[in-house]
Amino acid sequence: MEDNNKPGTEEQPVLKKVSLADAMKAMLEKKKQAQKQGGARQDHFSTDTKKMKSQIKKKPNNQKKRTGV
Repeated sequence: MEDNNKPGTEEQPVLKKVSLADAMKAMLEKKKQAQKQGGARQDHFSTDTKKMKSQIKKKPNNQKKRTGV
C-alpha cells in the first residue's frame, strides 16, 4: 500500500499560459493600484515625469570643411 500523503509528493500548481494582452492589462492594473496607494515604489521603474533630453546624438561630419574641399 502506498501512502499518498507523504511530504514531497504534493502536486505542483499547473501554470496557465497568459496572453500578452492579459499580462499587459494586469501590469496596468497593478500600476494604477500603486498610484492610488500614494505612489508606492514598484520593482524597477518609476511613473514620475522626467526631463526631456535631446534625441540628437550624432555629431555632424565636418571632414569636407577640415580638408578644404
